Formats: sequence, C-alpha cells, structure tokens
Amino acid sequence: MFSRLVRPTLISARSFSTTKQNNAKVVVAGASGGIGQPLSLLLKQSPLISELSLYDIAHTPGVAADLSHIETPAKVKGFNGPEHLKEAFSGAEVIIIPAGVPRKPGMTRDDLFNTNAAIVRDLVQAIAEHAPKALIGIITNPVNSAVPIAAEVLKKAGKLDPKRLFGVSTLDIVRANTFIAEAKGLNPIDVKVPVIGGHSGVTIIPLISQASPAVSFPPDQLKALTERIQEAGTEVVKAKAGAGSATLSMAYAGARFAVSLLRALKGEQNIIECAYVLSDVTEAKYFSTPLVLGKNGIEKNLGLGKLSDFEQDLLKAAIPELKKNIQKGEDFVNKK
Repeated sequence: MFSRLVRPTLISARSFSTTKQNNAKVVVAGASGGIGQPLSLLLKQSPLISELSLYDIAHTPGVAADLSHIETPAKVKGFNGPEHLKEAFSGAEVIIIPAGVPRKPGMTRDDLFNTNAAIVRDLVQAIAEHAPKALIGIITNPVNSAVPIAAEVLKKAGKLDPKRLFGVSTLDIVRANTFIAEAKGLNPIDVKVPVIGGHSGVTIIPLISQASPAVSFPPDQLKALTERIQEAGTEVVKAKAGAGSATLSMAYAGARFAVSLLRALKGEQNIIECAYVLSDVTEAKYFSTPLVLGKNGIEKNLGLGKLSDFEQDLLKAAIPELKKNIQKGEDFVNKK
C-alpha cells in the first residue's frame, strides 16, 4: 500500500524549466528561524514554485535577499511583522508553518506549548482571513496540539476544510527509513516505512511490519528501534548540547511534504504521505496515517493497514496521550 510514496528530490538548477504555468505561491511562516531558513533554501530549488513568500517577525528581508540570488525561477519576497501578513499570505496555495521557539535540553514538547500555541493561533487566523483555500502544513511543536488549535481557529472563522489542514509528521518517517536502512545495511532511498499516530514520544508508531522492502527484527531489537524513532528528537537536542533541536532534518522533511502537496496540486497521481489530520480512523480526533494527496488536499485516507501485535500495543499506549494533547489544543482556543 505504501510502496508508491514518492519523495521529492533536489534537482540541478540547470535542469529547471523556466515555465511558470500552474506553478504555485508558497509561504514559509517562520522563515528566519532554524528550520525556516534551510526549508526556504530547499523550496527555492523546486521548479513547482513560482513565488516563495517568506514571513517572520524579524530578519526576513535579509533571508529573502540572500535566497533571491540563487539561479532558480522562484521569485522570493520577504515580509516582517503582522502588518504585512495580508501581502505575505494572499494568493498562497501552500503555507508551511515552522514558526515557534525550539526545544532545549530538558524541555518536553509540552514545555513549548504556551508560546507556540499563540503563534500558531495568530498565523492561522491570518490564513483564515487572507488565504482560506491554502493547503496548510504545521511543523510548529507540539504538533499534536498545534493542529487542533489551527482547526478550532479555522472553525470559528467558518473556514475549516479538514482536507486542507496537515500536521507535518514526515520527519518521523524520514528517521524510520534511515534507522531501519542502517540496521539492515540497505540504501535508505529504497526503504519506506509508514509512521502513524502523532508526532511526539509514545504517540509515534512506526509500522515496521509494513516496511518496504519487508524487514524483520528480533523482539528486543524491534523495541529498541521503535524507541529510537520515538525519541529521535531528544537524541538531536542532547547532541546539540543546548544549541538547538532538529532543524536541518526537519527542514528536509518539511520540504519533502511541501513538494508532495505541490505535485498533487499539479495533478500528479499516487502521491502518498503520512500526516497528522482530522480523522475518524481511531478514537483520537486527530491521527496520522498514510494519505493520498490530490488537488484539494486529502483525496483518501488509507488508514492503519494490518498491525502486528506489537504495533497494536503501541496504538493502545498512544491513544490516551493523543486525546490529552488534542484536548489541550482545543481548550487553548476555546477558553481564551
């Protein structure tokens, strides 16, 4: 079911077509940050983008000027501050939101909640006003709560389309592919592992039983690999020793997801990505599963597939945590 998932590739600038027919305006909201800058760099290389609009509260014109010197067709514009949200967002077809404060040693994703929740709320309110038809990809942590926040804001504005709102959990898939390829001596480009659930700790459920090519591990190694995928963000935070969190790998994952949305918008078939969305697949109101993407966002939810006994236990552990995270996000909007 997942073998057709297609990853974006970085193509030589010289191979880009100069045509802009049907190409999109893409916004990066939080473009000056540790994720936003490399994400913007990767997106500048995409032949599917005609205009790259960079928004942040500071330094964005400098980032835009820097990127504008790159020999690819996408035109780059930078916007600072809330007074420029309308210009930055209007006409956007895809908006990716990496804005927020990063995780530091000893911090959980919940520690980031109050600051990042307000950032997501305000940005999504601007989207509701200025780009209500855009496909929205939220990177800002905690994703498990940030997506419900976005949905509640859009609902209050009468602009919620569940097919167009995504929590970007792609980094979990990227990590699963990489770690399993390392463990089996495979080329990671050839490995495809769906990861379902949410985007933190026990809510991350790698479906190694559904990996392509098929792989198997003894129980102790399977448990260790699963836990490494679940806690990989903490691995990076510790390795950076206070200097930041996963920025470069997250930028890659964000670009991969954005490019998949753009390819689907162009009418390409069989584009499949896992993402955290409004869902009726489980008891949790939001849940990440493989999705077929189309011109209007989610075309089809492919669901869980067949889970192993080990994965069923992971699912049971994830649901209560997800419900708590979701409620926290909804309460933030509805109690303020």
